[in-house]
Amino acid sequence: MLSDPMVLILMYFVLPLWLLAGIADWLCHRATHIESTTGAKESLIHLLMFAEVGIPLLAAMFLEINALIIAVMMIMFVVHEATALWDVRYATTARTVTPIEQHVHSFLEMIPLMGLVSVVSLHWGQFLALFGFGPEKARFDLAWKEQPLPVGYIGTVMTVILLFELLPYVEEFFRGLRAASGRLVPPKARRNKAGETATR
Repeated sequence: MLSDPMVLILMYFVLPLWLLAGIADWLCHRATHIESTTGAKESLIHLLMFAEVGIPLLAAMFLEINALIIAVMMIMFVVHEATALWDVRYATTARTVTPIEQHVHSFLEMIPLMGLVSVVSLHWGQFLALFGFGPEKARFDLAWKEQPLPVGYIGTVMTVILLFELLPYVEEFFRGLRAASGRLVPPKARRNKAGETATR
């Protein structure tokens, strides 16, 4: 599998691009003072989206891809898109979502789709079987990869995710709580409706 160009693209282009977009999004939040505008509630939504992408990512890294994993990936993509819409709707109550941040969001929304399409193309038989088509029988078991990814790669990816994705967003959440005296929603966000972005 590691000699397949699509696998290499997933490992060394799609995933790193997603990680870079996640870091850029956090920087955009910080630049627009998320802690005093939309606060910990928006950060909680960000952590939820992180989990919605993280579950399929971990499955792809450690488990054999079959009909079950593909179904989970598809469901989580739809859920992630719905959460992203909720995120922007809430963010525009009190925070300026700049053109740069909007562009970063386009990457964060489409990269999971790019990953999903790539996985489906690599496991076309199980994708068809999920809907009752093709010669393969749909498999719904959980099994570790027969050919695990290199340990060094897994270690590097998990370290980068922890240090540059998870911890910054957790810090963002607690920064929001501190700024709003422990409240999830700061006063500024309470006063406005979706789309009524207040200027600082």
